[in-house]
Amino acid sequence: MSGFGTLFYKEVLRFWKVSVQTVAAPVLTSLLYLVIFGHALEGRVRGFGDASYSSFLVPGLVMMSVLQNAFANSSSSLIQSKITGNIVFTLLSPISYAEFFAAYTGAAAVRGLIVGMGVLVATLAFIDVPLAAPLWALAFAVLGAALLGALGLLAAIWSEKIDQLAVFQNFVILPATMLSGVFYSIHALPPFWRGLSHANPFFYMIDGFRYGFFGVSDAPPLASAAVVLTSLIVVSFVSLTLLKSGYKLRQ
Repeated sequence: MSGFGTLFYKEVLRFWKVSVQTVAAPVLTSLLYLVIFGHALEGRVRGFGDASYSSFLVPGLVMMSVLQNAFANSSSSLIQSKITGNIVFTLLSPISYAEFFAAYTGAAAVRGLIVGMGVLVATLAFIDVPLAAPLWALAFAVLGAALLGALGLLAAIWSEKIDQLAVFQNFVILPATMLSGVFYSIHALPPFWRGLSHANPFFYMIDGFRYGFFGVSDAPPLASAAVVLTSLIVVSFVSLTLLKSGYKLRQ
């Protein structure tokens, strides 16, 4: 597994060298979301039980940061390597496709979790948020980060240029994240939109992660975990299959 360790270290070092852009900037963005939405909607939107809307908003923002940054890390790294042509050096090295997948996905998960932790620590300085089931929160954070890391890798394999990757991010990842219950509970939605939300895997990641803080959720946590884990297995299988075949990589 020396190949995995080297590639994983390279991918972690890649985003950490520009941590102001890859870590600090997303944390600041989430704090702005909290200030703006928390101030504008406090008392107008209900959260869970007696929790304030700002407290309800924090886990959603943390998980949104985890997911978006995990996707951005693996997708941007691979697409840049494809465009510049240096992907050939990785493909020629004695690294199996499984090690390749694990390194990119693992590094993406690390970035997502670091950013999520940064958002959580920063928000806790202003808002008191309970932590009813920390192991559930950690499990959903890890699974969600791994899933979006694998999805980012899949998107970068399919894309041949930055524009195609941007389409995937702007028309798939961003809408799915924003419509997953980050800023609201789906019980506040009309029946049609509530049912549609249950078809969104991002909803289960956000809802399950929020359960770890408040001990209540819109969907049973075990069901949410099953959906997220199944999605991770499916996306990982497709990504590994494409990597093994060399699809859009060995050209």
